[in-house]
Amino acid sequence: MGKTVTTYLIDSDPKGAQYVFISNKICQMFIIPRSDLSILNKRSDLQTPAFYILLGEDETTKPKAYIGETENFRERVKDHDYKKTFWQRALVFISKDSAMTKADVQYLEYLAIPMAKKAKHYSLDENKQTPNAPNLPEYQKDNMNEFFEDIMFLVSFIGCNIFDIIKQKDKHLFYTTGRGCNAKGFYDASGFTVLKESIIAKDSVPSLHWREKRAKLLKEYTKEKGDQLVLESDKIFASPSTAADFCIGSSNNGWIVWKDEKGQTLDAIYRKQLE
Repeated sequence: MGKTVTTYLIDSDPKGAQYVFISNKICQMFIIPRSDLSILNKRSDLQTPAFYILLGEDETTKPKAYIGETENFRERVKDHDYKKTFWQRALVFISKDSAMTKADVQYLEYLAIPMAKKAKHYSLDENKQTPNAPNLPEYQKDNMNEFFEDIMFLVSFIGCNIFDIIKQKDKHLFYTTGRGCNAKGFYDASGFTVLKESIIAKDSVPSLHWREKRAKLLKEYTKEKGDQLVLESDKIFASPSTAADFCIGSSNNGWIVWKDEKGQTLDAIYRKQLE
């Protein structure tokens, strides 16, 4: 069954503040760049209880996030703007009917932090404590569980994978063993995902043009186990070739070096599907 998602550009700027919602749902997500915080002075709806995520992304390091809740986002973000330097945009979730309470958003935070930590796509260093569940009646927990499902959908809709937990059994897996690595992953609309526990080549050949960036990614995403370098969390790359370069430490045609358990290349499976 399809869904209708509406995106409204508040200032007609595709890179500026906007809000997004699913038809017939009360969950509303505001996307607010840090440079556009002045928009909060014009919106009384963001001075109500809210669940929020601060996002900071850098292509050379693991992206970082902070998950929180507040009774008034406009007032709360003043402190974050002063004390937290990493973030570039905020995702703010409110109820379109303004019916959420402080306990409701605390419950959303209680659900969100463990899930984001389990997914391991973002560093959550500044969420030092795992919150306890607030005291909510059973029917309201059900309401907030449904609200959180909509949060996860909307976050994924804008391309943020902070809550994505991969189910390998649903994926067509591919493998590569070049230069001593032993990596596996899958290809989908997000790009090529290298799965955690993959063994990654420790060094890069001198000719790899992004050796320094790869070294930074190795530091962020891998750890040593014995004499092997192991990926600690799933890592998405824009293309199969970039994923292969990262795993092998040299320049590769990812469409050829990634092969499934039958020996079929990624090229044979995906590039031939229209023939």
